[in-house]
Amino acid sequence: MELLTKYVRSYSVIIICTLLVLLTVAVYIKVGGHQFLNFDDPSYVTENLHVSSGITVDNIFWAFSSIDAGNWHPLTWLSHMADVQLYGVNPRGHHITNVIFHATSSVLLLLLLFRCTGSLWQSSFVAALFALHPLHVESVAWVAERKDVLSAFLGLLTLCLYAEYVAKRNIGLYILAFLAFVLGLLSKPMLVTLPIIMLLMDYWPLDRYRHTEKQGLLQLSGRTRAVIIEKAPFFLSSLLSGLITMYAQHKGGATNSLTSVPVVLRIENALVAYVKYIGKTLWPSDLAVLYPLPVSFPLWQVIGSLLVLFSVTVATVRVRNRHPFLVVGWLWFLVTLVPVIGLIQVGSQSMADRYSYIPVIGLFIMAAWGVPVLTNGFKRRKSILALLAGSLIITSAVLTWQQLGYWQNNISLYQHALHVTSGSYLVHSNLGIAFAEEGDLTAAIREYRQAIRISPYSFDAHGNLGLALLETGDLDGALMECQIALQLNPGSSNSHYNLGVALAAKGALEAATHEYHEAIRSSPNNSKMHTSLGRVYAENGDFDAAIQEYTIALRISPGDIFTRNNLDRALAQKRMKDSGT
Repeated sequence: MELLTKYVRSYSVIIICTLLVLLTVAVYIKVGGHQFLNFDDPSYVTENLHVSSGITVDNIFWAFSSIDAGNWHPLTWLSHMADVQLYGVNPRGHHITNVIFHATSSVLLLLLLFRCTGSLWQSSFVAALFALHPLHVESVAWVAERKDVLSAFLGLLTLCLYAEYVAKRNIGLYILAFLAFVLGLLSKPMLVTLPIIMLLMDYWPLDRYRHTEKQGLLQLSGRTRAVIIEKAPFFLSSLLSGLITMYAQHKGGATNSLTSVPVVLRIENALVAYVKYIGKTLWPSDLAVLYPLPVSFPLWQVIGSLLVLFSVTVATVRVRNRHPFLVVGWLWFLVTLVPVIGLIQVGSQSMADRYSYIPVIGLFIMAAWGVPVLTNGFKRRKSILALLAGSLIITSAVLTWQQLGYWQNNISLYQHALHVTSGSYLVHSNLGIAFAEEGDLTAAIREYRQAIRISPYSFDAHGNLGLALLETGDLDGALMECQIALQLNPGSSNSHYNLGVALAAKGALEAATHEYHEAIRSSPNNSKMHTSLGRVYAENGDFDAAIQEYTIALRISPGDIFTRNNLDRALAQKRMKDSGT
């Protein structure tokens, strides 16, 4: 009988895992028709020479030495390169890979919780919410967030292997868990808090701290000390990863100074953001690609958030013996958000949906094991729980399907963001770029001006406005905006390049040549800059220099037909000049 029960449960797990994957793929399949975005996707894939040329020995070395995009995540770079190797620079394959990682992580989460708790339906509910909650759309539907889905997959694999190690005490499983963890850190350093999650799992559901009445405090302390020491390699790896990340973000200019974002504002934002994440989990409406960081928060909001966090923490700690899953789920949520809660401010956002990808698992655990406790004594309790769980899962799937529609392209994404938020110069600027790419210069100029109104010191918005004005024939306006952009950020290669374009259009070829050289000095692997410099040389009749620049550009981007035509034209002009015809 026991063997039959075990067989039925194993068969049930296989069926549920299969249904989970099928449902996840069915909801997310529409991302196969989505485009690359102009937000981070260019630096991660489309305009990154090392990634867009696929896996090579040089590119592998680059992946492990690069701190581009303000991060050191070599495995993420290699993952993008592998996609290019498989699909080329075609967004469909890149998106589908994200979906595969997400679906697989959902299965791993189910298996982890079921292995540790033996509760199949609660584990399935948590996994289904993880797979289908709208908050996770950003991590899955954004190609540049490969680091999210890849690191989560490896993090959950680490926890699965660790749970097996605890059950079987096999050193090989411990080593595999550590290797999976290191690979996860090489995908995204947000996993630095995972050793603490392992300690939480030791408390519940692995129950490694339990002691009998015969055991005293010394025995318990010794066991606790051994469990902590066991995690030493994990903590050391986290420390090293954290130091490398801080260096990379500082060198990449990603972190904000204490002058631009004061300590008090960071603390206020952290407190409010924690509660907002809870709110977005319970009621996932008005989700946006970027939530702007305000200049201040109302005092009532900060105090209210502090009281909520303090009250829940005290309540879960007080009931920890009867309901340990509540304190574990709550601390899972609090701890895993620490690296991205804004105390070290990176970027201009106050919070981000993608940051909740792993943390909300803790809230899901609290709901999955807590609600059944609250319904003890209810008539038809199982039917009520099944109806409630089914309704939440279906609602999540519908909302996720709807949210995915906004991620179809740049224009739909940013217009939705502006509909549900306000005050983001970056969203206006990126929307302007999207309109310019579609040829709608009037709309592009409107968005650039709106971005500048919100943030007058946005050099990118000034430069993009200059290029848009240039397209409309407003040469003086274009030159002025490009000069402002360069004044705001003299070290920007894009600002030098944009000013060079404006100067070339005005006929100031010598000045344009200087600006192009300055741009190339900062960005030597930008084929567009070499091509533009080649055109200026060609207009000046220096065909040898033009040919040299076109050749460099083609070496960087071999498939650039425009540059190829320019090279052919320059070669023909040189032959005519040399022959005297």
